[in-house]
Amino acid sequence: MSDYPDGVRLDRHLPPRFDSPSWLTTGLFALFLGFFLWSLAGVGLSMSELLRGLPNMANVAGEMIPPASDRIGPVAHAILVTFQMALVGTVIGVLLSVPMALLAARNTSPHPAVRHVVRSIISFFRTVPDLAWALFFVVSVGLGTFAGTLTIVVDTIGFCARFFAEAMEEVDPGPSEALASIGASPLDRIAVVLFPGAMPSMINTSLFSLEKAVRSSVVLGLVGAGGIGAELAVSMEMFRYDQAATIILMIFVLVFTVEQLSSRFRARLMHQPH
Repeated sequence: MSDYPDGVRLDRHLPPRFDSPSWLTTGLFALFLGFFLWSLAGVGLSMSELLRGLPNMANVAGEMIPPASDRIGPVAHAILVTFQMALVGTVIGVLLSVPMALLAARNTSPHPAVRHVVRSIISFFRTVPDLAWALFFVVSVGLGTFAGTLTIVVDTIGFCARFFAEAMEEVDPGPSEALASIGASPLDRIAVVLFPGAMPSMINTSLFSLEKAVRSSVVLGLVGAGGIGAELAVSMEMFRYDQAATIILMIFVLVFTVEQLSSRFRARLMHQPH
């Protein structure tokens, strides 16, 4: 201890920078660390195999340069179809997400049982992977973009309906209660208060969903659900790595363009006065 002239005493022993973890926290961390180390062995990570594979990676990369230009037309058409599939699936999915979100939100659902059932359906849509839905729809409606579009619709509902419902629940209830006190109907309160209050968040979610759908639609073609993924799979199976490079570059241009346009639109939306 040291004394200052004004009588203030300072403890030389500063408090610890970090609190000591409890036995439970330490035990859980040890379990996580052990499971992680076990998982490293389970996934088969091998530095020696990686080093042996580096020459093959270099060979494939060398065969990709320069990218081929003999199938630019068909590849460009497949890119266009991929974007159309993502756009149509996203728009339909967003439109279907709105009524499901109304049934799933606490402040708009007609009954708690309805809310739990709808939320369970949304969770199921979101939990099943895209490729599983794509395989299901390919078997159901056949190969092609229709199966891919249905997959994106279901995936968009699972993504958007959840966040739409949360956005609706976060709207200030005061204006809605004021309208209810003067006799406004629930539909009036939804149209006048709820939708305007949740709209910025819903637009952001919709744009993120479109970006997600563009990336997903590329992979869906690998299982026969249409789009550029089928072209990429054929090029790799035929060892036409130069064609695969062209397809990968065009996919990059598509995804990058959609993400940039979406980011600009979201930025303008955030700077608009509400």
